[in-house]
Amino acid sequence: MAHLSSIDYATASAEIRAEHDRELALRGRMTNMKRILLNSPAAHRIYAEWFTLRDLLRPVLDDRAIWLFSKAIAETMRAEVPVTFFRRALIDSGLDPEAIEPTADEALLMSFGKAVAADANAIPDETWAALKARYDETLLVNLVAFAGIMVATCVFTNAVKVDLDPELEGYRRKAQG
Repeated sequence: MAHLSSIDYATASAEIRAEHDRELALRGRMTNMKRILLNSPAAHRIYAEWFTLRDLLRPVLDDRAIWLFSKAIAETMRAEVPVTFFRRALIDSGLDPEAIEPTADEALLMSFGKAVAADANAIPDETWAALKARYDETLLVNLVAFAGIMVATCVFTNAVKVDLDPELEGYRRKAQG
């Protein structure tokens, strides 16, 4: 059970209801994490910048690459809610998360994501060299900022113990026998 409560729309302030309605209009869904974040509309808006940065990555990186990058960060941080969210994205697009053969670019992004999540002070120089050979500095700034929000999302869901959204239940990774 989560340490912090979700908003109650019926009793929420006008500011919280407006932010809730804006989120639903923009993205069409309200997750458990968002319902908790909405206790602070400012915090919710900051975390929602994940979508802005994702859209800035999309001209160069496709959804699959972004999902694999994000999932690598979430797995490294042992953050069940985001891991399961990205498993759903992959599965719903027809992929088996346990059997994906990443491209060279995807493997590099996944390695970078794991390094950022494990210890951002210890990203290998070879990883940076490979990233710089593939992407311009604007994309790299957006990629690192995106990774930072992904790390923050993992910290939030882990620290608060956000409950897994019911629609994600069927996408959990099966326990290894």
